[in-house]
Amino acid sequence: MNHSNPDNSRWPFIRDVLVFQLKLVLGNMLNFVLVPITIVTAIYDLVSGKPGARRGDAFYQALEAGREIEERINIYGAVGGYHATGASDDPDAVRRSKSIGGVDIGDATVDDVIRKVEGLIVRETGTGGRAAQVKSTLERLLDELRNRKG
Repeated sequence: MNHSNPDNSRWPFIRDVLVFQLKLVLGNMLNFVLVPITIVTAIYDLVSGKPGARRGDAFYQALEAGREIEERINIYGAVGGYHATGASDDPDAVRRSKSIGGVDIGDATVDDVIRKVEGLIVRETGTGGRAAQVKSTLERLLDELRNRKG
């Protein structure tokens, strides 16, 4: 990362910090939801199983769904810097082939959704709209903070 010109690295770094925080929240929400789901499915599997039959189908399905969602969150995708998420830049990469809990979510990841939102913000910023005003104000505030420090 280029540290000689902080303006070049400021926004990608801020983006990585904000995305990481969002992914941590999503990951924690997933864990919060999985605790009761896995307990209930485990109890169900223990109570409803037939003698001699393989136990745990519902439990392992819940684990698989959790693993799939966790991969889509990709919490540590920012390791290595901006755009080091491993997600495809191809907009056609989002396919409708996966289902979690009966809800069709395709192959979309959190990074795919963020990329789409970023595209909207970049377009809005380019037109000089509200996003451009917010960015300009934030840049002035960050520059003032940096100048006070030095």
